[in-house]
Amino acid sequence: MRSLSYAVAPCAAAVLLLLSSGTAVADDGFTIKDARITESSGLAASRLHPGIYWTHNDSDDGAFVYAVDSRSGETVATLTLRGVGAPRDVEGISIGPDGNVYVGDIGDNLDGSWSHVWVYRFPEPKQLGNATVDATQFTVKYADGPRNAEALMVHPKTGRVYIASKNEDGGGLYEGPARLSAGGTNVFRRMGEVPWVTDGAFSPDGKELVLRSYFSARAYEWKADGRLGADRAVRAPFQGQAESVTYTADGTAMMFGSEGVGSDVQRVAVEGRKGGGESSGSKSPSSGGGSADSGKGEGGAGGDAAGGDGKVTLGLVVLGGVVVAFLGLKRLRRRA
Repeated sequence: MRSLSYAVAPCAAAVLLLLSSGTAVADDGFTIKDARITESSGLAASRLHPGIYWTHNDSDDGAFVYAVDSRSGETVATLTLRGVGAPRDVEGISIGPDGNVYVGDIGDNLDGSWSHVWVYRFPEPKQLGNATVDATQFTVKYADGPRNAEALMVHPKTGRVYIASKNEDGGGLYEGPARLSAGGTNVFRRMGEVPWVTDGAFSPDGKELVLRSYFSARAYEWKADGRLGADRAVRAPFQGQAESVTYTADGTAMMFGSEGVGSDVQRVAVEGRKGGGESSGSKSPSSGGGSADSGKGEGGAGGDAAGGDGKVTLGLVVLGGVVVAFLGLKRLRRRA
């Protein structure tokens, strides 16, 4: 994502500086130390390697996927994708029940400038190390026309691929075909309405879908017919460029990431799950602690600060005002 973050990031940084003495975070996480990872725009917990998280840069650096060890923050594998053409705007990553990693080249900062986007798929490596991997490229179109998107989710039971589009007035949740085809165009159909979304992830048991934005996150019940059910606020951390989310491999926590050099990935306990609330420290995040909150008390409904005080509330109001002003100016320019 670039169009909003470049305009708002300086103001967000100022608010973060204002709040630095009063903002709390839910649990320990890790810091991505690789200087090459400047725009971590997606996260996926490894299914084969405990404590490892796959990520990638935003934009045209999508030919590279990085494995980051949450115990050290160091990159332990760099994968170069072969057979995917020239990536344009890579925004999301997810792992399916088939053991494959799915990468979404689905961003479109001009909201419909490309008639199609792509999804790439490759097997998660059994051994970690720098390698070139063969990937399958799938062409994707939306039934109701081109749009911008940043969230790619693969259901952990059915293997079906979903995309959440991004729009200042709210987006849509799109369902792909039961099986993607490399030989033709895969049409994704709108199946529900969602708010502004920068990333999303299914819980490992497939019963919940979490969607995050810059300022909040919500978890939705996933119904048997593949529809969204009841939703609740999730106590997401307040991050300057809130771009990614994933569940830990055991489902006891959510990991929230952001863009930027040396970006932090913060862990939030899933209430009611065994091991919830346990600090990760030097342990693998996939060994405990998780996130969703009912929205009562700490953070409120969809609040980004965990347990905020007066400074946090004031900061969120100020930053929210900045974004509202920016979006208003954007609408006026479109009309002009």
